[in-house]
Amino acid sequence: MVRSGKPTIADVASLAGVSVSAVSKVVNGKSGISSSTRERVLAAAAKLRWTPSATAVALRAAKTRAVGMVLRRETNLLSTDPHFTLLIDGIERELAPRGYGLLLHIVGEEQLAEETAYRRLAEEGRVDGVLLTESRVGDTRFALLRDLGLPAVLVGTPWEDDPIPAVRAPHSDCGIHQAVEHLLRYGHRRIGYISGPEDRVHTHHRIRAVEEVLEEHGLGTAPSVTSGDFSPDGAVDAVREMLAHLRPTAILFANDSMAVAGLSTARRLGVEVPRDLSIIGHDDLPMSELVYPRLTTVRQDLVGLGRAAARVLLAALGEVDDGHVQVNPPELVIRESTGPAR
Repeated sequence: MVRSGKPTIADVASLAGVSVSAVSKVVNGKSGISSSTRERVLAAAAKLRWTPSATAVALRAAKTRAVGMVLRRETNLLSTDPHFTLLIDGIERELAPRGYGLLLHIVGEEQLAEETAYRRLAEEGRVDGVLLTESRVGDTRFALLRDLGLPAVLVGTPWEDDPIPAVRAPHSDCGIHQAVEHLLRYGHRRIGYISGPEDRVHTHHRIRAVEEVLEEHGLGTAPSVTSGDFSPDGAVDAVREMLAHLRPTAILFANDSMAVAGLSTARRLGVEVPRDLSIIGHDDLPMSELVYPRLTTVRQDLVGLGRAAARVLLAALGEVDDGHVQVNPPELVIRESTGPAR
């Protein structure tokens, strides 16, 4: 039902049975709209005697000088894992000098909430483009953003080689390879891996990287326990299960906060690190040097990845000519949480 008073673009969309973004595309002459949809929109606009104001058209044509980022994470996880803080640090190093701001939405784990956030950013014209993190198996965001007409850049590896622009570290699996080789040199043969959620593309890549090294040495595949959400609580449960049933002499973790929780859990169970169990994290966050024993971990250039993603997006928006930023490859940082197998 159309509201009383002056009709709006939402009224036209409702009468035509389309989204607000579809009406916007018709009004602005953009592609991606079928002829039948275009006719319905124009008929609805004529019936309601609606025309976009000159101010609104000018605002849509102007740049917002803002970039969006929607994080599908629970806020309690963000408080225990500074991974995204470092990534955002890199993003801001590229955006701020060029007068751009970062519009951040944290929506929890609901896919519908994430998609709604992207639609609102596009339909309200609040950002010029978006940055994506953590590619997922069967990721629907790439097609959605193309449909919405929002330029997007992914930090990571896209699912099934989707053509979305993406930035990743060179030799992205080399840190995992170094970690497993390091453990093998120490005599470890029962090596476990506690991963993040199974729907993350990098979860599959990292597990495969562990398996590749073990297979090269004739040791079969690594036992893998999925924590489900990258949380310290999930890591505690996974470590308890792994130590009770698989008895590994070394465990690799998908991030440092899980590794620190795993280290603490092992010691509470009477398992000394690294005498009885070696532990390796991932990311080399500041916490890795604050625990005892200090954490051996795979260092990621998160600031560099954030800068690179922002730079590629700025190039797509015509703000810079060169979209290249040097990103360091992952590397193993050896500290005291690893030692010889007993």
